[in-house]
Amino acid sequence: MANKEYTVSQVNRYLARMMQEDFFLSHITVSGEISNLKMHPSGHIYFTLKDQASQLSGIMFAGKRAGLAFPLENGMKVLCSGRIGVYEVGGSYQIYADSFQRAGQGDLYLRFEALKKELQEMGLFDAMYKKPIPKYARKIGIVTASSGAAVRDIIQIAKRRNPFVELFLYPALVQGEGAVASICKGIARLDQMGLDVLIVGRGGGSIEDLWAFNEEAVAKAIFNADTPIISAVGHETDTTIADFVSDLRAPTPSAAAELAVFDYMQFVDDLASYTYTFHQRMERVIQKMRQRVKEEELRFSVLHPRNILQGKQHRLLDLESRFQRQMELCIQENKSALLPYRVFPQWMERKLTNAKDRMGEYQVFPHKMKEKILLAKNKEERYRHFPRLMEGKLEKKKHQLAILSEQFDALSPLRLLSKGFSYVQREDGKRMSSVEQVKMGEILQIHFTDGTAKAKVLEKQREERLGMEKQKEEWIGPEKSKE
Repeated sequence: MANKEYTVSQVNRYLARMMQEDFFLSHITVSGEISNLKMHPSGHIYFTLKDQASQLSGIMFAGKRAGLAFPLENGMKVLCSGRIGVYEVGGSYQIYADSFQRAGQGDLYLRFEALKKELQEMGLFDAMYKKPIPKYARKIGIVTASSGAAVRDIIQIAKRRNPFVELFLYPALVQGEGAVASICKGIARLDQMGLDVLIVGRGGGSIEDLWAFNEEAVAKAIFNADTPIISAVGHETDTTIADFVSDLRAPTPSAAAELAVFDYMQFVDDLASYTYTFHQRMERVIQKMRQRVKEEELRFSVLHPRNILQGKQHRLLDLESRFQRQMELCIQENKSALLPYRVFPQWMERKLTNAKDRMGEYQVFPHKMKEKILLAKNKEERYRHFPRLMEGKLEKKKHQLAILSEQFDALSPLRLLSKGFSYVQREDGKRMSSVEQVKMGEILQIHFTDGTAKAKVLEKQREERLGMEKQKEEWIGPEKSKE
């Protein structure tokens, strides 16, 4: 009789049911060291628990993360509580974590931190030792595995960005026994070739896979190299000692290629732009030099001895003509100066006549002075009575002011209000001067000398000032309210 056939799905489903029904596996706590930690964007946490001999995959769903009391890290020793189950699609079993407890840090993590602290105290991480990465590298060395995805990515990006760049690959072991020596040898070999920059790294992996780049020998090989080195180990979340020692850290090997290889087309465009700018500037310089040459030619022509001599000749002719004009002017002035001496007797006679006239005026001077003194005495006498005149005028103006004040006070509305009179306004402020303006039921505002009151019109009557009979309308009753 033939055995019954089962599908793979049936087998996986049966194993999953068995594990679900097993009490031991449904409530279990596993001690181990975390590695391959990945935080998924959905919120799930993927990890591996391992010890010295074995490892166990695990997952914590996003709904369970609320009870996580501390952030998980690679190399951390933990106690993971949950259940063992089968992932039917992949046919693998894993632990579905409900909670974590600290169980101390892993050995690899402690070694990493100890070496990091030691090398930092030695100064290997200091920025003063970092060498600049050349902007236009033409020869690039690569220390990585020859068959890994990292070298393929670097070569592909380098060809895309700059097909003329030269790549030198040292096929090194990047994990396992002998990886440290191989990486150090590759760095030393390529450093002796006079290359522009080196890329040292590998693709992603667990902390064990990347551990060769956490060794002191690799760190010192990177530090002692004369060629600038870009580290490109694992993914962006992976951090190794090589990243701290290298001159520049790239998150991935692809990013390292982007940093090391300059974009040739961009370089050509920049070169064309620089060429155009250089030609423009040279044109402006040449134009300025031509202008300067013209200015020097003009200056030379001005300073030529022939031109200087011609200028002196013109200057001499000009001075001769000016000298002749000055001489003619002096002769004319001298003739004019001699003319008064010819009429001197007549001039002296006029002077004597004017002096006799002034002497006659001086004879009547005492009489004029006596008249001025008399006028001054009369003015002084009038000024003595000035205060009395001003006091009289002030008294007269005060009397007129008192009369005007009494007249103004008699016309003041406040005085009329103080005698028992009042005036009426509507609520909108419009004054009422006739009973014809009043409407039945309207609210009026009455102003007194000491306040206002509101009243409602219930009845109104009109009086004829010439003795006519009163016209009455029905009264209902007054209403008013004081403010």
